[in-house]
Amino acid sequence: MRPREDITEMFSTFVELKNDRFNKWLVDIQLRRSMLRSLKGSPEASKKEDFWVFYWHQQWLSQSNHFAAMHMQAYLQESLYLVSRKKAVRLVNSSYGIADYFQMANAEVEAILESFDPLKSSNFKAYSMMAIKNRLRDILRQRKEADPCSNWALLRKVSKKLFVEALNRIGLSAFTTSQYRLAWTCFKQLYVQTQPAGTASLPEPTPQLWQAIADLYNNSRHQLTMETPECSAKQIEEWLKQSVVYLRTYLFPRISSLNIKTDSDTSQPVDLPDPNSDSFIAEIIAAEEWKERQEQISQMFGVLLNAFQKLDIKSQEIIRLYYQEELTQQQIMQQLQMSQSTVSRKLVKARESLLEALVRWGKELNIFVKPNQIKDMSIALEEWLKNQLGNFDVNP
Repeated sequence: MRPREDITEMFSTFVELKNDRFNKWLVDIQLRRSMLRSLKGSPEASKKEDFWVFYWHQQWLSQSNHFAAMHMQAYLQESLYLVSRKKAVRLVNSSYGIADYFQMANAEVEAILESFDPLKSSNFKAYSMMAIKNRLRDILRQRKEADPCSNWALLRKVSKKLFVEALNRIGLSAFTTSQYRLAWTCFKQLYVQTQPAGTASLPEPTPQLWQAIADLYNNSRHQLTMETPECSAKQIEEWLKQSVVYLRTYLFPRISSLNIKTDSDTSQPVDLPDPNSDSFIAEIIAAEEWKERQEQISQMFGVLLNAFQKLDIKSQEIIRLYYQEELTQQQIMQQLQMSQSTVSRKLVKARESLLEALVRWGKELNIFVKPNQIKDMSIALEEWLKNQLGNFDVNP
């Protein structure tokens, strides 16, 4: 890895990985503009790395600059990569590679920024290395405990602290969180393990048990801070299934390709300076670029959704079960009563059809012009199927 020595580069570039190794530094244009503008306003601090670390950390704490978090994430890239590489070397028999650890660590940057106290530590880089190492250790421990669990085993196994943390991370209101928590408490009280073989694959509760859980919830809802009507067994079941989604999202942070930068990777413009200045014009250009990316992403979602609706009903169902319900091909085979080879064939053919639609759209707009970018498009498709498809009403 080539170390970054220029201050602007330190706070505006990101690691690109290739074949699970460092490839090069990628420049974020908007972060570069933001950094150059800041350097111009503070020339005396232009070469002081520690000054900009604490400056952007304070900007992030006060939420006074939209780019602060991304500047800090850019600065931490070397630390994130070095810790990830050491983890991969140490756990040589793990199924995870450097890229997996690196992207897990990237998802923890906000937590690291939140826990850093400049009054107690003056060396942010040293602190971040230790914090990243500890966060990765905790993530791997949690994954080891949760990965083999069925949904119901996970709900039985998880602690109250972790359950609430997962809901808070999603951003639910305090009252909604209290409803989910009460439903989960009633579930744990009534869903008793009866299988001698262990708890990893506990079955779904029976209709009678769902009703009993709902009855207990309704009898206990006076504990909530606000009055609420009685809930049906179906509502309780939906809440708990959604809680499982939140838990797995929390325990298994979404690993998105850092080589594909979406709208969430780029902040909107910061407070604009004098309209007659060159920086004002630069920010307008940046805003237009951001808006164009937003429109392209929206178009891409529309193309994929349209292509999905053109698939046959069975293929749509297989895609939903595989990506949204996270069932294995073996489980889908049993649920749909078809051979595993048929499930596999339909799954592959459906993905190919969606990817072909994406390629055609890209060629029409001259967005993707290089054959080697097909791989990146395939990654984008996988992420859409896992994280976006469920947000749309796709009934044909």
